[in-house]
Amino acid sequence: MDFTNPLVYGVPCFLGLIALELTYSKVLDDKKNLYNWKDLTSSVLLGLGSAVLAALIKTLSIIAVFHFVDELFNPIVNGVRTNIFGYESFGYAWYIWLLCMLLDDFSYYWFHRQNHMVRFFWAAHIVHHSSDNFNLGTAVRNGWFTLFYKPFFYVWIVMIGFPPEMLVVCLGIEALWQFQLHTQYIKKMGFIEKILNTHTMHQVHHARNLEYMDKNHGGFLNIFDRIFGTWKELDESIDIEYGVSTPPDSYNVFVILTHEYKNIWNDMKKSKNWYHKFKYIFGPPGWSHDGSSLTVRQMRRQIADEAKKGNVQSA
Repeated sequence: MDFTNPLVYGVPCFLGLIALELTYSKVLDDKKNLYNWKDLTSSVLLGLGSAVLAALIKTLSIIAVFHFVDELFNPIVNGVRTNIFGYESFGYAWYIWLLCMLLDDFSYYWFHRQNHMVRFFWAAHIVHHSSDNFNLGTAVRNGWFTLFYKPFFYVWIVMIGFPPEMLVVCLGIEALWQFQLHTQYIKKMGFIEKILNTHTMHQVHHARNLEYMDKNHGGFLNIFDRIFGTWKELDESIDIEYGVSTPPDSYNVFVILTHEYKNIWNDMKKSKNWYHKFKYIFGPPGWSHDGSSLTVRQMRRQIADEAKKGNVQSA
């Protein structure tokens, strides 16, 4: 059964909604600085480049990865597609769609979280976080290199018997949801906040305030953030600072795409120890062999230790 990727229809809507939010912010709202023209231009160019590459790479990944794995793990036996563990591969019933969306969301959580935990992945993902603006334009500010490894976080869903076409549609629906999260105009939504990953939660995710960093990696749902300890509610008393601690300081698309790889290379040259070089590539962002820079976890621990010492001294 063939399906059309929802993103085919989503892209024109993305551009229209960006134009609508931009017009509203400039004409009818006091947030005149919600958009920066140069920043928006960079975001749109990155988004267009990502869309072109995605059309090529996703097609390749579906043919070369998803369908190859499907044929390997779900061969046709006596006219029926059967998983290698002996059960019939899944069809297209409504509850199978819901289950696929849930597994897709689980995979998205770990894919997204690892993009923040492994520096080599972060070097690709930092593109999306590199703007100090948070708006629908930022939503299309996508890195190009994540496309090369993202399918491998999802291929297990095909291995256990879900049709590749179903997974591709679920990926498209997930991308549509992620796009609309990038607006400041939708506030907290009461009970919905207990289940879904919402706009205010995604504001937390894009903040570079230490208490907010590496939080809220979820796609549709926030249950996986809650289970694995990465959920954080927006505190409206805190002034959010958007962006990253090592920004590209440029609107040049190719600088934005590559600046963190350059940072990794420069850090690797700081030590001749091969373990240190390995950690600079595959360790968490901020790791250093000499303490010259710290990871988010180390910074939080340092602040907690200082607070503890302060309490002891004042006692």
